[in-house]
Amino acid sequence: MRRVRATRYVTAFREGGSVPALVEADDDGLYVVKLSGASQGPKVLLAELVAGELARAAGLPVPELVLVELDAAFGDAEPDPELAEPLGKSAGLNLGLDFLPGSITYDPAAGELPSVGLASQIVLFDAYVANVDRTSRNPNMLHWHGDLWLIDHGASLYFHHAWDDASPLLWCDDPFAEIHQHVLLPRAEAVDEACAHLRRTLTDTVLDTVLAKIPEDWLVEGPGATPEARRAAYGQWLRARRLRLESLGKEVADART
Repeated sequence: MRRVRATRYVTAFREGGSVPALVEADDDGLYVVKLSGASQGPKVLLAELVAGELARAAGLPVPELVLVELDAAFGDAEPDPELAEPLGKSAGLNLGLDFLPGSITYDPAAGELPSVGLASQIVLFDAYVANVDRTSRNPNMLHWHGDLWLIDHGASLYFHHAWDDASPLLWCDDPFAEIHQHVLLPRAEAVDEACAHLRRTLTDTVLDTVLAKIPEDWLVEGPGATPEARRAAYGQWLRARRLRLESLGKEVADART
């Protein structure tokens, strides 16, 4: 992943527990940055990175993710102490999402619907990574220049908030009943094709490549005594979850009926 250094604090987005900040970086780009010092901690950034990069590997539209280095002094630019505190605690590497200026939130009522194939892949992928946050109330998708873009995967991989050495495969066989609330469920008519596509694209090599991008400082908890052992535990879970794709597809099909 590319690494950039934040050079200017623009503003805060006062939504979500990760209190993301809009910053300008030394490559002249603007990024929506999730902060490692926010109350939810680095696991949200890890989930955002892993799910976002896996989605990209599967051919799904995700804005570029970059690692953003923040200086502790950035907190001095925010007058609101509730926002300045996480900024000050986030010195070091954080996760940035390419800012899409002028984008609008996806609204199925507006009539700009994704194709059945794309919708099916998104729904099944969200079931695979256990993303509970793609509902009609909070779709976490944007329209930008006529295209659909997926954002905000921090609620994915929620098993890692509870796993430990005794349960490295915690909930990997969860049928993910939450898929009933997915905003694109009505369009997910090609689940079998989506299952074949994800099996073909989410290979062991892809999983290892994505997991290798996780900064060691974010691998603070989980099975194993070292960051590399915890990185391997994520790989073990994702491989076991991949074996459930057909069952997850059936859950999607049942939810549609």
